[in-house]
Amino acid sequence: MRPDLQSVLASLRGMERDELPELLGELEVVRANVLLKLSTPTAPLPCDGSLTVKEAAGRLGVGVDYVYDHQHDIYRSLCRREGRKLLFSSQAIDRYIQKTRAR
Repeated sequence: MRPDLQSVLASLRGMERDELPELLGELEVVRANVLLKLSTPTAPLPCDGSLTVKEAAGRLGVGVDYVYDHQHDIYRSLCRREGRKLLFSSQAIDRYIQKTRAR
């Protein structure tokens, strides 16, 4: 669990019963903001040199079929559709590779 949420749980032990409705209201504000962020569409990718699926697969070190199979879950933030074409942002792929190597 996130440390900031652990501190909320820890403070809960020392709270009086009449303080709990206010805490629930504050938690609901946090929940509403998270839902809003989840439902807000991501910004379109900049046109920085689009790569084809084959080029993207080569850069990522995976097969073309793997890219197609995982485009919606793993690579959603890296690609966009133009008609039937699936195009990948060159800069976004570079950032993704750097991020996964840093782990």
